[in-house]
Amino acid sequence: MTLRRSHIGLLALVFAVAAAPSAALAQGAGLGAAGELVDPDVLRVCADPSNMPFTDESGEGFENKLAELVAEKTGRKSVAYTWYPMATGFVRNTLRANRCDIIMGYAQGDELVQNTNAYYRSTYVMVSKKGSGLDGVETIEDPKLADKKIGIVGGTPPSANMATAGLMKNAKNYPLMVDTRFAPSMAEVMIKDMLDGVIDVAILWGPMAGYYARESGADLTIVPLIKEKTGSRMVYRITMGVRPSDQEWKRTLNKVIRENQEEINKILFEYNVPLIDEQNKPITQ
Repeated sequence: MTLRRSHIGLLALVFAVAAAPSAALAQGAGLGAAGELVDPDVLRVCADPSNMPFTDESGEGFENKLAELVAEKTGRKSVAYTWYPMATGFVRNTLRANRCDIIMGYAQGDELVQNTNAYYRSTYVMVSKKGSGLDGVETIEDPKLADKKIGIVGGTPPSANMATAGLMKNAKNYPLMVDTRFAPSMAEVMIKDMLDGVIDVAILWGPMAGYYARESGADLTIVPLIKEKTGSRMVYRITMGVRPSDQEWKRTLNKVIRENQEEINKILFEYNVPLIDEQNKPITQ
């Protein structure tokens, strides 16, 4: 991406302020319930064309699979995509321009969209090779990390915790802004660098870490950062994003999430997404 969901700094998903659709357009289209601008026949999805494991033009991402599930459960006949890089202007040029009706994955609390209820919680994680002497390390503050080369995506929440722990002197910074239409995901690069000995530990957003760790085929340890005592929070709720005006559509999606959580989790587990419950305990299959 340019601001890919290598995310949450990433997903803090830093977008520019989006312009709201005009009142005249909102009153005149009337595609869905209560005059909302939601297509009743096609699930119109706003998505990044090259952002695995989330979305991809080939339909291989887990948010692609979730879109198919939502389409089925809401009686849509098909799924149609508006593709746009997950970068500044994404919301303004897709959802707020009424070119689509849903963003499948969006961090809770961002004011550019209206959030549904969360359909999963995940966390930043530490990834290391088994047998690397880091057994039992569960926090960034652990003294065992003091002499380790740590890979971190610049600008993401764990970098602040690393700075507090005095670990930035050993850090290898990876860029947040990468256009993955033309270059590999930083998560993929970091996992490869760790296997090649360039870094000892990779700290990444969980869904990306889980997917690329599995894709590597290596025997890796993935530790959820759920025990940090100070600094930035590591755990985030992920929702679906809709327009603020689409209240009935939000209620429909909340019902889909509530009634199909087990099936949603099954899709997420297929992509090795680390899931965390509301008590910050890992959810297992």
